[in-house]
Amino acid sequence: MAEDHHGSSRHMSASQKDLGDEDARVVRVGDAERTSERLEYAGNAVRTAKYSPLTFLPRNLFEQFHRLAYVYFLVIAVLNQLPQLAVFGRGASVMPLAFVLIVTAVKDAYEDWRRHRSDRAENGRLAAVLSPGEGAGAQFRPTEWKHVRVGDVLRIVSNESLPADMVLLATSEPTGVAYVQTLNLDGESNLKTRYAKQETLSTPPDQLTGAVIRCERPNRNVYGFQANLELEGESRRIPLGPSNIVLRGCELKNTAWAVGVVVYAGRETKAMLNNAGAPKKRSRLETHMNRETLFLSAILVVLCALVAALSGVWLRTHEEELELAQFFHKRDYLSKDKDGNYNYYGIAAQIVFIFLMAVIVFQIMIPISLYISMELVRLGQAYFMIRDTRLYDESSNTRFQCRALNINEDLGQVKCVFSDKTGTLTQNKMEFRCASIDGIDYSDITRQQPVEGDRIWAPNISVNTDSELVKLIRDGGDTYQGRHTREFFLALATCNTIVPMITDGADPKKKVIDYQGESPDEQALVSAAAAYGFVLVERTSGHIVIDVLGEKQRYEVLGLHEFDSDRKRMSVIIGCPDKTVMLFVKGADSSMFGVIDKTINSDLVQATEKHLHSYSSLGLRTLVIGMRELSQAEFQEWQMAYEKASTALLGRGNLLRGVAANIERNLRLLGASGIEDKLQDGVPEAIEKLRQAGIKVWVLTGDKQETAISIGYSCKLLTREMTQIVINSHSRDSCTKSLDDAISMVDKFQSFSTDSQARVPLALIIDGNSLVYIFDTDREEKLFEVAIACDVVLCCRVAPLQKAGIVDLIKKRTSDMTLAIGDGANDVSMIQMADVGIGISGQEGRQAVMASDFAMGQFRFLVPLLLVHGHWNYQRMGYMILYNFYRNATFVFMLFWYVLYTGFTLTTAITEWSSVLYSVIYTAVPTIVVAILDKDLGRRTLLKYPQLYGAGQCEENYNLRLFIFIMMDSVWQSLAIFFIPYLAYRKSVIDGASLGDLWTLSVVILVNIHLAMDVIRWNWITHAAIWGSIVATWICVMIIDSIPIMPGFWAIYKVMGTGLFWALLLAVTVAGMIPHFAAKAFKEYFTPSDIQIAREMEKWQDTHDVTHPEVQMSTVVRV
Repeated sequence: MAEDHHGSSRHMSASQKDLGDEDARVVRVGDAERTSERLEYAGNAVRTAKYSPLTFLPRNLFEQFHRLAYVYFLVIAVLNQLPQLAVFGRGASVMPLAFVLIVTAVKDAYEDWRRHRSDRAENGRLAAVLSPGEGAGAQFRPTEWKHVRVGDVLRIVSNESLPADMVLLATSEPTGVAYVQTLNLDGESNLKTRYAKQETLSTPPDQLTGAVIRCERPNRNVYGFQANLELEGESRRIPLGPSNIVLRGCELKNTAWAVGVVVYAGRETKAMLNNAGAPKKRSRLETHMNRETLFLSAILVVLCALVAALSGVWLRTHEEELELAQFFHKRDYLSKDKDGNYNYYGIAAQIVFIFLMAVIVFQIMIPISLYISMELVRLGQAYFMIRDTRLYDESSNTRFQCRALNINEDLGQVKCVFSDKTGTLTQNKMEFRCASIDGIDYSDITRQQPVEGDRIWAPNISVNTDSELVKLIRDGGDTYQGRHTREFFLALATCNTIVPMITDGADPKKKVIDYQGESPDEQALVSAAAAYGFVLVERTSGHIVIDVLGEKQRYEVLGLHEFDSDRKRMSVIIGCPDKTVMLFVKGADSSMFGVIDKTINSDLVQATEKHLHSYSSLGLRTLVIGMRELSQAEFQEWQMAYEKASTALLGRGNLLRGVAANIERNLRLLGASGIEDKLQDGVPEAIEKLRQAGIKVWVLTGDKQETAISIGYSCKLLTREMTQIVINSHSRDSCTKSLDDAISMVDKFQSFSTDSQARVPLALIIDGNSLVYIFDTDREEKLFEVAIACDVVLCCRVAPLQKAGIVDLIKKRTSDMTLAIGDGANDVSMIQMADVGIGISGQEGRQAVMASDFAMGQFRFLVPLLLVHGHWNYQRMGYMILYNFYRNATFVFMLFWYVLYTGFTLTTAITEWSSVLYSVIYTAVPTIVVAILDKDLGRRTLLKYPQLYGAGQCEENYNLRLFIFIMMDSVWQSLAIFFIPYLAYRKSVIDGASLGDLWTLSVVILVNIHLAMDVIRWNWITHAAIWGSIVATWICVMIIDSIPIMPGFWAIYKVMGTGLFWALLLAVTVAGMIPHFAAKAFKEYFTPSDIQIAREMEKWQDTHDVTHPEVQMSTVVRV
């Protein structure tokens, strides 16, 4: 997988395109002025902040008003400013929107202030820059990072970060090697080697002025770079590649100093170009919420139209009496024009005005506070997920990370999981297990034992050795088989990019070797070679030193073709101590057997293929190793072709692949290796739990089919009861036939088994070649039909973009929530394509983590994340959204009934401040607290019965039916709130303000009692929030009525002194809650759901504290 990572990354490079001299960037070494003379290159100052003091207000408001609900409330506030439409005070009407905008703006301002502070610290760091024009007295002077320019020559010391992307000119090592750590760039902690060219090593930096670098334009590919260096006075072009450039954000390690010239600065550096982040996703609940918001808007329009129409009827009926109406001024008696009207524009205009005024009065039908409530709830949910010790990985010391706060609830609705294999299901810690050398299988476990004897070199990765193989290497060097065996392990020690880091061990006579490399496979192979006596102890840009059975030997590295996903192999050309030139090649069997000369020994090839199949069946990762000796003529021909290809700026990558393919042929087969990548702890149990929860698990891997199937059985993804449908085709026609046969098989099994419980489970196994043919011939629909009918899908030999294509196949054709989980760079496209993306913090760096929505340390954590936190998050958020709709609708319907009894004038008995504070202070806090803390079921129950997860998959907690029920409930409760006090006080002399206070307190008490009745688990915070909210409302009403200038001055104190007031509060609460209580009791006793059954079981167990037998849950696969 690490190898796929390199190969796939190269396809992103702009350097794969043809670049002419006119498109190349020209950098003059040590002369920043002339470098930027023709084109103004970017400075090195970076800016991650979004706003400046001048742009903050307009830009932040512009971004906030992307939410249509905010635009709606802005229009309402503007309408209320018009004299003809003024219902509330102008300040009161603006307050809800202003409150929401200010809170969001303060949050955004704080976040951006932190970004500004980080930018200032980054740009103010110092770097040593060579001062120009000072001749022999040139010196490196400290300069702030923001003043570094393209063309400047920099000197970096050990443990210092690089301020820009720069080409190495010299290092403290005589060989020109520099060790860098790319932790800040891609999260990989292994040291990488970078080299300065031999032509610039011995030249002082100030004497390189005049040299010119022509390189590709800035691009995102951190693994690719193409350039040429032209020294002054020389016509020869020196090729520069990825091994000669060090990138901004890297740190220099184990190297005293390095000197380089800046080629990309600031926003044009590869690190900044890759700083885009993952695409923004919206949760499924939030998308569905828009549907209910439209329904609420329709209800609002109907209410307003009804009030306006009835008002028009009333005006027409009393048209002759309007001049004398006490509260309706038609005639303007104060003006000199006796025929003039006072704010009266005719019945048609009045109907329009009444409609708009009704919109203002009933505006909270759309709950503006819901958006902030959702953000706060998600923040609280994320806090508890991060703090969950069961999601903490001790081995890597990593906590759960919540990188996208807006899709927490989607974790409770997942139906399909797409998983990488290596590093996700497995540990990605490779262990060398066995080898096939010269047709002989060395996989007998009984002969394997730890390395014996006193050895000077001790690799940090221990490898068990085969005793027979050790004896053959030590004593059989002169035999044919012994020579082949030595050549095999010499190939393992030389054909790699591993850097040995030697440290002192506990025993002063022994040296510990830490093999640093980008591929765990290479680390395992080099460690195996060391265990058998071929110890890689030194690597420079031009040679390596290998301790061969106690004797140090120097091998010249004459050429290296790195692994890429097209060739699926790597090769190295080595100059041996005996002056012979050897080509060693290793790679996947699918690519290696095509370049091996099978005429030399066909029996050897057949035996090796048999051993490879055996290793793959055991779940081992396999590589084939081959070699051939090159003649001087062949080597010189290759050298000329390589130099020509490596100095080209026109499609250098394709040319180099052609050179590699030309030399990697007619190889002699040495053997094959088997490496074990162990399963992570708890993977089989986790997959079984996910399957019980009704979640389909798809595994997408780059490994060969046999390895993937073996791992599938190991992790219980595949079972012996499953019928396997295999599509493994090598042509378009055979692929089409295999797909048609698969559809026929699926139809046959579906017709045989009508009972879902007795249905034969199916598993689809398909390889990357077949997927290419399927996607090219528009047969995706057929593939979808087969895949969706299978319980398990296993995709082998798939490329990174194919992984994303498979996820997209399901997303486009179903409404199933998809989740992708992986650990490497080749999983990024899949993670970003899925509805929910999870990155594993593993051995492959942090590219997957940085592109993900959530990140964690182990695959097994997926079970508590989905079954526990996902279930809780979905249940809480669904209830909170519906409760907000119900709460505000109840208040609006109560206002509507009042309007019907006041001549449709849209006057309200409830003070304007109580109307404004209703959804902001009176009722907002309890719903937020409950949505963060309430739990319908305990963790133990949710993990014990994975079927309970089906509630989220079937949208039981948020759907249109529940929305209709809560709207009916809100209508009934509004009737109780309005008519019980109205009928009681109908013939009394109570004033409107007192009655309005009673209605305010009634609706707040009723909606909070409603919430309290639905709370499952109480704690002191929930008690404080719900009952404290009622007390806070009472205090606010008393304060408002204590202000002399307010219209309801002292009203609450008068009405509270009567017994009828308290009796009416009780009557409203009881009458309003009867339907909700009756429906709740009926459902729980006569049609309980699995959730309610499990809750009752929890109560029983908590009461009796005994162990009870398993309870059979109903199936989660519902229509």
